[in-house]
Amino acid sequence: MQATRQIGSLSCRQFSVSAARTAGAKWRLEHGLGRSGNEYGPLTDLPDWSFADGRPAPFGGRRMLRKEEQIQLAKRIMQLSEEMDEAKATFSKMERKKKEQLKSIMDSKLKPKGGKT
Repeated sequence: MQATRQIGSLSCRQFSVSAARTAGAKWRLEHGLGRSGNEYGPLTDLPDWSFADGRPAPFGGRRMLRKEEQIQLAKRIMQLSEEMDEAKATFSKMERKKKEQLKSIMDSKLKPKGGKT
């Protein structure tokens, strides 16, 4: 008689939660939006409430941090922009010097005499 072995059914379920967490992030980035959808916009930038007489609500802690980050980012952009302008000016000055040197070298070379060939 042949001995039979029965192996119990083994099942392994694998799942990942990362797909649900990043759902739509690629599309939002491709369309110039924030990665998670709540990084900026009217729901995060505007106050939740205001006084009945029309006065604005005071800034919350997170809003103050976002504002400070925006200020720092604007300062950094201005600094990099100024550096780019300086680099462009320096590059054009160097190119102009090279052309002047080449022209002076070409002018100082010997030239053939007379107009007969």
